[in-house]
Amino acid sequence: MSDLPRSQHIVASGLVAAVGITVAYLSYTQEPAAAFLFPRLISTVFVVLALWTFGKALLGRTKVGNGLSRTAMMNILPGLITALVFVFWAAKGLGFYTASTITFFILLSLYDPAPHNEAKTWIKRAIITAGFLAVMYGLFAMLLNVFTPREIFF
Repeated sequence: MSDLPRSQHIVASGLVAAVGITVAYLSYTQEPAAAFLFPRLISTVFVVLALWTFGKALLGRTKVGNGLSRTAMMNILPGLITALVFVFWAAKGLGFYTASTITFFILLSLYDPAPHNEAKTWIKRAIITAGFLAVMYGLFAMLLNVFTPREIFF
């Protein structure tokens, strides 16, 4: 096994573990505590899995492939940029549900292999996005009573 894929896996899993620990720390230090119950649960599970993966990478017990090629990275990059804009600006600036809808539609449009020059594929994307928003709203607002960032729309 080459050292490059293993080192890529160590770096990637280490970064994911660091993000997980940061998110967990933030969720456990925010008030009111009731508003952060769901994020605390999810972030705790995320940290456990991320640390487990990082530990396996450090010990060399992961089954790694050939690493990420430049082509794969270029395919991932637009989605990563979109996700970062959502996390660091859009969710707070536009409101959680508005930003989630826009982000989901952009990601769906970027990665959907259906043709981009046909009206019916855009209608399908809009319907899928509306369904996604309905599920998100039902899950977070109605079922889990999770507080979401609220700004200009809702």
